[in-house]
Amino acid sequence: MELTFIERGIIAALIVGLIAPLIGTLLAVRRSSVISESLSHVTLTGISAGVLLGQSLEVLQVNPLYSGFIFALAGSLFIEKLRQVYYQFQELAAPIILSGAIGVSAILMSIDNSGYNEWYDYLFGSVVSVTGEDLIFIIVTSFLVLALFLLFYKELISVSFDQEFAKVSGISVQMIQFLFSFLVALVISMSMKVVGILLVGALISLPVAAALQLAKSFRKLLLWSVMIGEITVMLGVYSSYHFDIATGGAIVVFAAFLLLTVLVIKKFLVRM
Repeated sequence: MELTFIERGIIAALIVGLIAPLIGTLLAVRRSSVISESLSHVTLTGISAGVLLGQSLEVLQVNPLYSGFIFALAGSLFIEKLRQVYYQFQELAAPIILSGAIGVSAILMSIDNSGYNEWYDYLFGSVVSVTGEDLIFIIVTSFLVLALFLLFYKELISVSFDQEFAKVSGISVQMIQFLFSFLVALVISMSMKVVGILLVGALISLPVAAALQLAKSFRKLLLWSVMIGEITVMLGVYSSYHFDIATGGAIVVFAAFLLLTVLVIKKFLVRM
């Protein structure tokens, strides 16, 4: 039985709500959450290139999800390289990539002849625009991310918390860094149809920010992050469908509201 457009959107949203905060915990531990914002704009460059290529070569139709992933992976590897070059100023890597990606995206989008609605869906997300091919890509990507995350869980945690200790322990830090870049690229490319390129970084970081106020261990941080991510995604999808508003915007607003609620409640409890 073929799924309806809303069923495809809900399934995709549930998957993204699970995977994005999961990788967001690693970014938070590494103190590099801003990387997700930079890579989202690199992904936008890939989408623009894919759409433009499909218009120029009608015989070769490129799914923007695939071209976005390729650019995100290249961007994540480049960021890691820049972090090594600017070892004492690693925070410079993300702004360098961000500014360059925005510039290239602006040029490609100005050349492209696509309509406003198509770019709106990519920028701010839309559950009703998730196609069968998109859903397959999201499902396959999520299984790959989960498998790699579980398989290299200890190594990823060790490198994220203390690279020097990981080296002494015999872990190939360079290989794990590449794996991490690969995972981040996968998560951003799979999330863009649901939450949108401009807001995917918020879905990766906001649930984790709220979970940090509640969790007392890393495993509980993972659990709380995923729970909050799923709650905000479903509230956002419901609001988007019934009130005809941008899916990504609704998800991020609910995520920010939950974070604010957690902060207020925690502050109130501390004063008691």
